[in-house]
Amino acid sequence: MPLRVELKPGERIIIGQSVITNSDTRTAFLIDGDAPIMREKDILTAETATTPVKRVYLCVQMMYLENDIPAYQELYLGFIKELIEAVPSFRETIEEVSKLILSGALYKALKELRPLIKREEEFLR
Repeated sequence: MPLRVELKPGERIIIGQSVITNSDTRTAFLIDGDAPIMREKDILTAETATTPVKRVYLCVQMMYLENDIPAYQELYLGFIKELIEAVPSFRETIEEVSKLILSGALYKALKELRPLIKREEEFLR
């Protein structure tokens, strides 16, 4: 079943290794295939990954976009260790994220991490 994506004017999306920028009108399209897909609003960069949860998210994001878990495994393990030491209450979610990664469900792992980013922001206030 194809994925339906709607983009606002000027919104960007990554599909595979390509960045697509929408023109000045709202648009919708269907995507068939296994290429990684991420909306601009869900993408972190090295510059924006400034907290423990965001560093974990960025690492999983790179696993997803590059389809290469082993390349980021050691980094991921270091980041989750740092995160769990800083906020032990996040352990359960991180364990679930790790299970999703091991099963290859990287996009679902990213979705699990998004609420933690918001919770972490509340802790930091």
